[in-house]
Amino acid sequence: MAPKDKDAVLHQFREALAEQDLIHDGDTIGTDDDTLLRFLRARNYNLKQATLMWKNCQQWRKTVEGVGIDQLYRDTDPFDYPERDLVFDCWPLYFHKVDKKGRPLNFHHFGGINLNKLQKSMTLERFWQTVVVNCEALTREVLPASAEAAGKHIVGTFVVVDLSGFGISQFWQMKDFARSSFQVSQDYFPETMAQLAIVNAPMGFSTIWNVIKPWLAKETVAKIAIYGSDYKKALLELIDEDALPASLGGKCKCEGLGGCMKSSAGPWTHEREKRREAWMKGDRDVIAIMPGELHGEVQVSKAAGAQVAPPSEEGAPARKSEEVAEVAEHSPASGSSSETSSLATPKNELEQPEPAPLSKEASVEEVYQKHPETRDVQNGDLHREATVLTQ
Repeated sequence: MAPKDKDAVLHQFREALAEQDLIHDGDTIGTDDDTLLRFLRARNYNLKQATLMWKNCQQWRKTVEGVGIDQLYRDTDPFDYPERDLVFDCWPLYFHKVDKKGRPLNFHHFGGINLNKLQKSMTLERFWQTVVVNCEALTREVLPASAEAAGKHIVGTFVVVDLSGFGISQFWQMKDFARSSFQVSQDYFPETMAQLAIVNAPMGFSTIWNVIKPWLAKETVAKIAIYGSDYKKALLELIDEDALPASLGGKCKCEGLGGCMKSSAGPWTHEREKRREAWMKGDRDVIAIMPGELHGEVQVSKAAGAQVAPPSEEGAPARKSEEVAEVAEHSPASGSSSETSSLATPKNELEQPEPAPLSKEASVEEVYQKHPETRDVQNGDLHREATVLTQ
């Protein structure tokens, strides 16, 4: 429950972080009020717990994958890396447009998961890196662009998980990896999921749900609704037909852009290639869309920055109302690959003997050894029931 004087608690939290040298101008975790409020909400406005959560997150961001999140994000463009088509073929997930509230949509198709196939051409360590930068893309680029387009605060995504074709055998194959992903999302990107709809839930899904539920914080479980095959009406109450992929009952096909899965159309695509290039060169401080850039000039040099007032921190929500721009460029959000992108594994990897598939139970042990923090289970009451709206 939020305190009566939320602003006072927010001020105390910011002061506590400053006193402990845990927050600095330009931190890519985000230093705006919305980011701090996410951590406070995740810990029910308990200052001590929220501060510890922030401290752990900052430490993780400095050390993840041995290089830190900022370097990892430079090394791996979340939507334009060589193995992206392979990942989409074996674990389909993507950002695609926004819902009626302006929240970015994030689609997952669990029926397409095949980790055994994935690791024949790509190590699980490398796949884990793509998962991490995808999480980072939400707060670093997707949410700020959605806020700028909507002209209001947008602090969370609407996740749609399609279970069509998903069965017990696939679940046991991916469950440990999924658990690690949930843990990273909850601990290091808290309160970024505004709503989650599980659709096409098969007969017997309750068995799977009873395994998954203890992995999730009660606040996360409270945002979940589960539907069978008659989900379309419920989704269309929240998502325009033109934004919902045709595969899920909408009208969007993103023709000419590789389909909805590959296009990831949305306001975050606007001049994205140009923004990333300037950011990589150090000609702009942030890769995110800044206020006024959605329909105006994009800053590509420090000198041009005077024409567009940048936010005080990366990820600060915009105030100006803008229409959602649909753009298709060679960018993370568009899903189009660069000329060097390919389904094939890099040549030096192809020359290696094909690794034997790991067992289902051992499939993520390689990742666990390098990421021991993902073994820890979220603390707190984790057994609140999901809202099952349709069987």
